[in-house]
Amino acid sequence: MMKIHILGTGCTRCKQLTANAEKAVQSLRVAVEMEKVTEIKDILKFQILMTPGLAINGKVKSAGRIPSPEEIREMLIEEGGN
Repeated sequence: MMKIHILGTGCTRCKQLTANAEKAVQSLRVAVEMEKVTEIKDILKFQILMTPGLAINGKVKSAGRIPSPEEIREMLIEEGGN
């Protein structure tokens, strides 16, 4: 099962990233566990300086911007999400 981390403190941009990730997952119909990382100390473990951030299977794919659902879909496919 793939794992997505949404890295951010719950701001409007983080919520938009979550919505975009959910759309991407639904379009692929793959099993994904999604986790929101909101504590600064935990976000820093991913070595990003700007939120929101997106990590798939532990790899940071985006930081400081909101990828579109289509971009996230491509990221998931790259990580083996059919």
